[in-house]
Amino acid sequence: MYKHVFLTGTPGIGKTTLIKKTLEALTSLGFSFDGFYTEEIRDGGRRVGFDIVTLSGKRGILARISSSFPSEKHEFRVGQYVVDINSFEQLALPALNHIASENHKTVCVIDEIGKMELFSQSFVYVVQKALDSAGALVFGTIPIAKGKPLHFIEEIRNRRDVKVFNITKENRDVILQDIVAAIQDCNK
Repeated sequence: MYKHVFLTGTPGIGKTTLIKKTLEALTSLGFSFDGFYTEEIRDGGRRVGFDIVTLSGKRGILARISSSFPSEKHEFRVGQYVVDINSFEQLALPALNHIASENHKTVCVIDEIGKMELFSQSFVYVVQKALDSAGALVFGTIPIAKGKPLHFIEEIRNRRDVKVFNITKENRDVILQDIVAAIQDCNK
């Protein structure tokens, strides 16, 4: 039996949208949440970065295109993006503080566990702790497997207690009830 639910799929397919719709549906069923989601930042139709948004409404920078940081040396990069680890950790880690709670009605939302987020070893530790906790129900997103696999993400994908939904253009508008049902099943 699984106790965590993850969504995977290509970038821009609608994983974060499904996270938000699932949270709306679960709220009416009495669930509470802690955690965060990521949001694309666009300027004139062009993606220039990502923000982290906690479920309590706090917002900070996750990453911006490197031209936004012209004179500084940055250790953490994914493609054209510079990752702001300090901003990420200041928001993500406190938002995930309650993950080991024995209250099975609290869902820990982690959107996303990807290359940018994995630069933070503190984040990896907290996610691992949540996945191994008897009381945590993690609902999150992971990138689709392509190229060289990321070890931690593959560990999550292959856990016996994780249900993974592959989101596609064909199913993204009809899969919501299956996701809600899976999370309800985790809570039994």
